[in-house]
Amino acid sequence: MPVHESFFSKPAVQAAGAILMPNIGGWISGIQTRKHIKNWYETLNLPKVRPPNYMFPIAWTTLYSAMGYASYRVFKEGNGFDGDAKLPLILYGAQLALNYAWTPIFFGMHELKWSCVEIVALTATAAATGYSFYNVDQTAGLLFIPYLAWLSFATYLNYSVYKMNPPAIEDKKPEEAKK
Repeated sequence: MPVHESFFSKPAVQAAGAILMPNIGGWISGIQTRKHIKNWYETLNLPKVRPPNYMFPIAWTTLYSAMGYASYRVFKEGNGFDGDAKLPLILYGAQLALNYAWTPIFFGMHELKWSCVEIVALTATAAATGYSFYNVDQTAGLLFIPYLAWLSFATYLNYSVYKMNPPAIEDKKPEEAKK
């Protein structure tokens, strides 16, 4: 067996790859977020209960690592895409895509309303993923509980920011501004 096949077939290497994969997307999102912290985010009316900015990368690295490890467990225990893991892994990919989409909607486009809609869809998809993971591997499903708790809090924060920062009249369409 060639060296590269035996190296990549080791469970520890596979688990590390599964943990690294969601973090890469998170790090890319973090780059976009940092561009908008000082010049936009900190100019918004923000709820008093929001964590300090330095906590977000710590929380997300922990959560991405847990969900990555959970995906590894499901892939392994559910026989990959040829077995019981197929639907849970498709849901996992969908929730990751929604997770990564939130940052450009909120920070990139400054769409507070649409980021609220998006995060609700993300939370529902993450809940479905956690449930489907649990049906394949209980530990994997339980690893989604902190993520769902964080998403619930993030949804509250997102909605609070949206309600505390109504769009300016000049941003509205002419027919809306007359109301």
